Amino acid sequence: MRVAVLGTGIMGTGMAHSLLRSGLDVTVWNRTRDRAAPLAADGADVAGSPPEAVADADAVITILWDGNSVADVMADALPAAPDGILWVQASTVSVHDAGDMLAALADGCGARYVDAPVLGTRQPAEEGKLTVLAAGPEELRDPLAAVFGAIAGRVVWVSERPGDGTRLKLVANAWVGTIVAATAQSIALAEGLGLDPRGFLEMMRGSAVDAPYLHVKGEAIIARQFAPSFAVDGAVKDTGLIAAAMHETGTDATLIEAVGSQYRKAAAAGYGEEDMAAVFRAFRS
Repeated sequence: MRVAVLGTGIMGTGMAHSLLRSGLDVTVWNRTRDRAAPLAADGADVAGSPPEAVADADAVITILWDGNSVADVMADALPAAPDGILWVQASTVSVHDAGDMLAALADGCGARYVDAPVLGTRQPAEEGKLTVLAAGPEELRDPLAAVFGAIAGRVVWVSERPGDGTRLKLVANAWVGTIVAATAQSIALAEGLGLDPRGFLEMMRGSAVDAPYLHVKGEAIIARQFAPSFAVDGAVKDTGLIAAAMHETGTDATLIEAVGSQYRKAAAAGYGEEDMAAVFRAFRS
């Protein structure tokens, strides 16, 4: 199976590695070619343009910044793609983008489209252990089995309606963004009170409100180690998408807007490219 990966940031690079490890033929493209070039040493073909990347592909994965960037790239790529190419749209975009704009683009170009954002960061992407939240026609499940089997530890087929994968992704990211900010807040408060913040993590361990992610991000915050698995800038974008979806559905967005403001504060202070745990910088310098 020939798979094109459009976008080789943290997630796209990890997906490409997982696809290659599974034995699939992989072509990669990135707007900044230098970010895709290292994948050649791992066995990927590096394309000079989106049309070149998809020209003989059976499937294409888009893992780009937002809905507009996905639309621009795929409007360029799809006319060069084989008719009926499988399009796995894995970027985190708005519900409108996933369910309407991109689905219509696929339909107009003869592509078979699945709205399939992913849960996970750098390590799960590299290990092929992402969670895929897929929404699309049931008849596409078997054709995509090899692709999803390579990149995912778990595939959740949400529905056959494109957009529902993205809806569930925004629900999940509302929790993730909030728990990371809450972890940062508690560690900042512990330090402000003159306590060892590791005492907070130990107190939580094994309790009814414990979570593995609390310790992953908590230890990173305490050590001030913010190598990006998912960046602050991404959290800024996603909390904005979540707030917009909440407003559109009549859901009170007060909490996520407050959370988002802390990520924006950290980004404005120069920490946008660091891991989202660097939201800690919004609470304490």
